[in-house]
Amino acid sequence: MSTEPETTQKAGPGSPDPEVDPATARDPQEGTPGGGRVPGDEAVTGGEAAEGAGTGDDAVPQGEAAEGAGTGSGAGSGAGAADAGAEADSSAETADGSAEAGSGRVFGAGAHDSGEGSEAGVESAGRGAPEAGAEDSAGGSGADAGEGSDAGSGSGADPGAEGADAGSGSGADAGAEGAAGKMSEAEAELAAQRAERERIERRKAEKKGPIESGAKLSGRAADLLAAVRAVESGEKPAAAVFTLPEPEPAQRRAAPEPVRRPGPVTAEAAAVPAAPAPETVQAVRQVLAAGGAPESLALPVATALGEGAADRLRADPWQLLHIAGVRPEQADGFARALLGAESRPDDERRGRAFTVWLLEQAALAGHTSLEAPALTAALAQRGVPDADAALQSALAEGEALVFQDALEESGAPAPAPEADGDEEETGEERPVRVLVGLERYALAEESLADGLARLINSAPGEHGPAEGWEEAAGAARGSAGELIRAVSGHGLVLHTGGEAARAEPARLLAGARALGLRAWAAAHSPLGRDGFTELLRATAAGEGAPDAGRAPQAGGGSAGHAQAGQAGQAGQAGQAGQAGQAGQAGGGVPGGAESHAVATVAGLLSGAEGPGRDADGALDLDLLVVLDAPQLDVETAALLVESLPDGARLVLSGDPAVLWSAGPGRVFADLLAARVCPHIASRLPDPGPLGELVSGIGVGELTQVAAPGKEVVIVPVRDAGEAVHRTVQLVADSVPRAIGVPAEQTVVITPGHGGAAGTRVLNAALKERLNPGPGRFGGFDPGDRIAYSPVPGRTLPGRVVTADAEGLHLSCSGVRVVVPRERVEASVRHGWALTAHQAVGGRWPAAVVVLPGDAAQALSRPWVYTAFSRAGRHLSVVHGVEQALPRAVAEVPARERTTRLPLLLAAQAAQAAQSQERAEA
Repeated sequence: MSTEPETTQKAGPGSPDPEVDPATARDPQEGTPGGGRVPGDEAVTGGEAAEGAGTGDDAVPQGEAAEGAGTGSGAGSGAGAADAGAEADSSAETADGSAEAGSGRVFGAGAHDSGEGSEAGVESAGRGAPEAGAEDSAGGSGADAGEGSDAGSGSGADPGAEGADAGSGSGADAGAEGAAGKMSEAEAELAAQRAERERIERRKAEKKGPIESGAKLSGRAADLLAAVRAVESGEKPAAAVFTLPEPEPAQRRAAPEPVRRPGPVTAEAAAVPAAPAPETVQAVRQVLAAGGAPESLALPVATALGEGAADRLRADPWQLLHIAGVRPEQADGFARALLGAESRPDDERRGRAFTVWLLEQAALAGHTSLEAPALTAALAQRGVPDADAALQSALAEGEALVFQDALEESGAPAPAPEADGDEEETGEERPVRVLVGLERYALAEESLADGLARLINSAPGEHGPAEGWEEAAGAARGSAGELIRAVSGHGLVLHTGGEAARAEPARLLAGARALGLRAWAAAHSPLGRDGFTELLRATAAGEGAPDAGRAPQAGGGSAGHAQAGQAGQAGQAGQAGQAGQAGQAGGGVPGGAESHAVATVAGLLSGAEGPGRDADGALDLDLLVVLDAPQLDVETAALLVESLPDGARLVLSGDPAVLWSAGPGRVFADLLAARVCPHIASRLPDPGPLGELVSGIGVGELTQVAAPGKEVVIVPVRDAGEAVHRTVQLVADSVPRAIGVPAEQTVVITPGHGGAAGTRVLNAALKERLNPGPGRFGGFDPGDRIAYSPVPGRTLPGRVVTADAEGLHLSCSGVRVVVPRERVEASVRHGWALTAHQAVGGRWPAAVVVLPGDAAQALSRPWVYTAFSRAGRHLSVVHGVEQALPRAVAEVPARERTTRLPLLLAAQAAQAAQSQERAEA
């Protein structure tokens, strides 16, 4: 590594950002750990937390029933109902700063960038599981059976006199209509009524009289009487008379709609719930005013609580905690203003609301559940007198779920018992771990475990002869061949490795498509999608095969990332960025249209990219390779596995050393630990000094590497102000001049958004140097680099093209996006500087990692590994943390997350083993 001692102007010291500790479930919006601000002191701008801090908001699912009725004379009417429900998770700003909280100002007139703390592993849980269904049916649209027979006779017609009634009715109606042409409207109406009464009286009189045999019969009754008399007289044989005629062929009814899997729902649509009615918002505004809360909360409250939001909020003021950015002490103040003396610390409503709020904060920290003792301790810290009673109340109301997991003596979850009654035979009671979680994450984990068990225990579909798979594996050699062999015989395979190891899934994908499989790959971000597309092209050309013993040129495809994205970012959406639209057309074969075989995970699930879905609602593919698998949260993973058809193969590939997902869960790590399926570890190392440096960090060693080509440069700084100055100097001058990488292909990575050297300060300085302007479009100008977050936890780098009445026009990897003006502030940031979580899944030719002195507490081994590995050709480290950097690499691993997936997978494996034993017996 080399040091670049360039002179700089000394700037004032930066203010440190306190760390937020998710383990204690503190409010990430608070400026200091454990410290609470009194309602009314200042405003909270939700979402401007450091990476690892954020708030969550579970929007209440809303469904509207639309009823339509059709009428028919004689047989009644039908009614159809349409019920559409869409769960929208309007999570606030995630730890990686993907979106600003939309709740507006909270209880005050000041301004405060909340939660500008250090990296704490708190990420948004804001992926709502996409659920949407709507079925409309309208009854009574057609005439009911028998409707026409009484059309002219009115209600109460005798079925036995249909012909006569129809004739008499039509005649009377005709007479009435003729008279109506010569008399007034009132007279015509009276005449019609008289005719109708006369007809009714005449029919009543006819019914009272006796019916002579064979007289006054018509239609089918007369035909039957004639047939009986013919048989009695011997004129016709009974068989000839009573043989039923050939029935007319019945009209074929339309086949019922097959039961479909959950259909695709765009993440953008799921994140934006339907706007509430204006009268609902107005009613909520009045309740907020009565409680001293800002009226700007009216819209988010009405959206979250749905119909009757005002009544619900007045009856339970602590429902305000459903809104992102609202803290428990603020909800307490609101409740006191509304309820007066009735607002007590031991109120059941308060305990339930605090329990749910704490579970939501745990989800932001990555936990799918919390241990009951930890949850009750957190409730006690929040001033709940009887924490156990509050927890039981939340469980009784169904606002949380409880689980009991058996433990081994070591404390790890125990595998499921092999047979019933084992505990009775041993006479020992196993200790249990009691977990409490929100329903949405509990159901997602169980659904994911069931789906994974389906893949593991079922034989994959027969696609191509076995000799073809073996031939492809033999041609690949090494760990790439092992991957192909494992996929040929298993429904679920795990693959781990660094950036160079991506060549192995590329070889697998090319080989599978050559065998006739509908094979697709899905990356976490558009940058990853575009880079893998370039790698597929190289593999088809024989340039990037794993057996070649080398990684893709110039940083593992990072140049392809930058070129494909920068063409669109420069406003030239039709050039190289078009490769970023991979997957919008189906098909594609290796060597011809590789881009058609790669999509993003979000695009695949929404239907915007990928092969589409079959008649059953499953993805229309045989093999799916998911890249960047550590970024799968539990809800996204569950939806992805549920979408796979029976017999499909799934490969989860990724680098286990990078940061975990922004949402709750650690799916990839749990699967690796469970050992329930084949795991292929790549033996292809990342090349060069950068590869050597990153590989050492992965095992906890920060080594000094030789960098003759200035691949790694260390720039020491004394304070945050100097760090900002040197960063701008590196991006705008030093790296383009010395390395040959332009500023457009260089990314700046820093631990958080706040502080004196966070993304906000760095982006302001970089904009002033690289694209100065007045910021006339909400702070943005054409040409600005941006980070667009359509939903919390997902960031799309791009550039501003223009703005008009529709909103801000962006180009993200060649795809044109229009962000409505009301959503610009919440979802668009300047993007020269990103956090590590925003940058994960993409690579750039050059990266500048900024480590100011106030970021020491934010550093961990996964963070350093992720930030340093974003560089393809050159890495500059603006170093101001001294020994905190090697200490973080050696001693600070990833924060643990509490999940239930390992136990669920173990139970599934035990059940499968028992079933196999019984089948063999």
